[in-house]
Amino acid sequence: MKSLCRILLIAFSGVALSGATTAAQQTASDSGNLAAVLKKMDAAAANFRTTQADFVWEQYQKVVDETDKQKGVVYYRRSGKNIEMMAEIKEPDRKFVLYRDGKLQVYQPKIEQVMVHPVGSSRSEIEAYLVLGFGGSGQDLTKAFDVTYEAPETIDNVATAKLQLVPKSAKVKNTFAKIFLWIDLQRGISVQQQFFEPQGDYRLAKYSNIRVNEKINDDIFKLKTTGKTQIVSPRG
Repeated sequence: MKSLCRILLIAFSGVALSGATTAAQQTASDSGNLAAVLKKMDAAAANFRTTQADFVWEQYQKVVDETDKQKGVVYYRRSGKNIEMMAEIKEPDRKFVLYRDGKLQVYQPKIEQVMVHPVGSSRSEIEAYLVLGFGGSGQDLTKAFDVTYEAPETIDNVATAKLQLVPKSAKVKNTFAKIFLWIDLQRGISVQQQFFEPQGDYRLAKYSNIRVNEKINDDIFKLKTTGKTQIVSPRG
C-alpha cells in the first residue's frame, strides 16, 4: 500500500499528528458544519459517474526545499463497480497516468515507455485515494480517517470547507501523515487537496474548470502508444 501510494505521488509529480482532534471533540458548531459537508459529499458520491478537471500539481521536497509544478487535465469515471482515472500531464513534460482494470500505467511518450504497476490486493485502497474528494462519500471518509472541520475558505471565488484528515491506520500514516481537502459547499467535491508525508514533503493539487457527470469518450481511458513503445514492469 505504501509503495503504491508513493508511485501515485511520483507519477503525478514527475518523479498521527499530536493534537489532532476527532469530530466528537470539536465544538458543537464545527461538528454541525462537518456533518453538513459530509452529507453533501454523500449526495455527490451517490450521483457520481464522471468528473473532468484541469489541474495544477505542486510537489514540495523538504530536503532540497524545492517545488516542482505540473499542469494538465484529469478524468475520472465509474465503470460498473470499478473506478477509472486518466491524468494527462501537459507541462513541463508530457506524460499519461492511467488507472484501469487494477493496473496503474505511466506512459512517457518522450522515451516511448509504459511502466505498469499491478495494484494487487491494494486495489480498494488505491481506488479510495483516487476518488478522494471526487466521488468518494463522506461516510467512507470517516471510516478511514479522523476528520476535522477546520474552517470555511474561499478558493478561486468558490466557497469551500477545509477538512483535515488523519489516517486511522498506522500503516497509512507511514505514507500520509495528514491530508487536507477543500470541499465545494455547493457540489460536495474537492477543489483543492494537500497530502503531507511524514518527512514533510507534500503535494498540493488545485483543480479548476471542473465538469461533473458529463460524457467522457472511451478513448480517453486508453494509452495512445506506438509500435516503438516498450512495456516494462518493476518486477521485470
